[in-house]
Amino acid sequence: MTGALILVLCAAPFVALVGCLVLRGPRICEALNLLAGAVSFACALPLPFLVHGRELLFWDGYVILDGTAAWVVLCTSIVYFLASIYAIGYMRLLGEEERLHRFYALFAGFGLTTLVGPFMNNVGIYWIAIELTTLVSTFLVAFERVAESMEAAWKYIMVVSAGISLALLGTVLFYWCGTFVLGPTYQMTWAALTDAAPRMDRVLLVLAFLLVLVGYGTKVGLAPMHSWLPDAHSESPAPVSAMLSGALLNTAMLGIVRFLRITRAADLGLLPQMVLVAFGTLSLFVGAVFIVRQQGIKRLMAYSSIEHMGVVALGFGFGGALGVGGALYHMLNHSLNKSLMFFGAGNMMRAYGTKEIARIAGVGRHFPVQGALWLAGAVAITGAPPFGLFLSEFTIMRAGLKPSFSWAVYAMAILLIVIFIGFLNHFRSMYFARNEGEAAPARGVTAWCSVPMWLAFAPILVLGLWWPAGVWTYLTSLAQFLSPGVP
Repeated sequence: MTGALILVLCAAPFVALVGCLVLRGPRICEALNLLAGAVSFACALPLPFLVHGRELLFWDGYVILDGTAAWVVLCTSIVYFLASIYAIGYMRLLGEEERLHRFYALFAGFGLTTLVGPFMNNVGIYWIAIELTTLVSTFLVAFERVAESMEAAWKYIMVVSAGISLALLGTVLFYWCGTFVLGPTYQMTWAALTDAAPRMDRVLLVLAFLLVLVGYGTKVGLAPMHSWLPDAHSESPAPVSAMLSGALLNTAMLGIVRFLRITRAADLGLLPQMVLVAFGTLSLFVGAVFIVRQQGIKRLMAYSSIEHMGVVALGFGFGGALGVGGALYHMLNHSLNKSLMFFGAGNMMRAYGTKEIARIAGVGRHFPVQGALWLAGAVAITGAPPFGLFLSEFTIMRAGLKPSFSWAVYAMAILLIVIFIGFLNHFRSMYFARNEGEAAPARGVTAWCSVPMWLAFAPILVLGLWWPAGVWTYLTSLAQFLSPGVP
């Protein structure tokens, strides 16, 4: 049954991709992509309940389902489903009916690559899956074919490909380390590397981990490798921005987490964790600085993604039940919340005809219901109670209250306060300030654009008010798997 679910989960977007290229009708392509998103979500939802703390292997061991893969795929499938709903309303506003079949084919392909990546048990094939996400999403970033989006696409593929090349070099070094223990040829699975890690050369292992951390960290958007992210997120169509932020970043972060587990098995001390914590703290700092001074609405959301990936990195770096559990919970909450925020940003951009924060005003007056929903999402994304991100950030901060990491907790607390003030100050101007150069909204939004916002907001609120005991048990079991022996 589990293998069949994985097969259908991945086959649905592939069928949608092929169907869009063959049938080409915009309404048919919308339906195919939406159906693929719904099927993928329906198949991903039961996966965490089927793992039971085990590693399940399929198809000669090339496909793996463990707790972390099930969790990341669930987060990805949620975003893919919500973005597929939103894309129907948003893409109709662009006036690109003749090219919509290409968009939905690429969008389904993007969903496919982000869903397949976490299931790859071979370390080299996982790298290929991550590289495929870059190739597919580059065309989506440039879809609107204006100068800014074309520049963002070039920057995206150049910077990320350079980073992924470092990840490939690190992967080759991991394989080389394994040859001294397992022989010149072996199956380079996550379990094989973890089991052999205690007998590997420690210096080579550290160098290999640093390379994959920088390489996949570039894909995650960790500072200072983040330079592609603000441009790509801000210039993409809004549903693509949601996928980049809520799905792609988690898929790449999973690679870092699995390699970190290998270093834990090798007992390399605190060095790998310290480096990850340093990158996380720097990402928070960069996010705070640029959020405060930001002028573009989608770039504001992009720097928020850098901030939250920094928080996730801190959680995994701190380790233990609180750190890992909080980081995984943060992944889910961020995927939901950032989808809501990019959907709202896309709606306001189309309504006001501008990306500039200074020219968006009176949102609450013109859009009382949707404006209130977007404002609530803005409060949630800053980590304020009573929403899910508050619980996950607070849990991660508790995990870091150790002599080795306390400095990072203090820095995190200060930077989160700065981000809270800076982020909501932009929303204050859009909702309550009256600017002379403000644009009047030219149109409202359809149900296709508002319903997914509600579907994203409801669980954010529920997960902030109630952390289900079963979810906590599941996440703590993953913590014992990823960081054994760490309290």
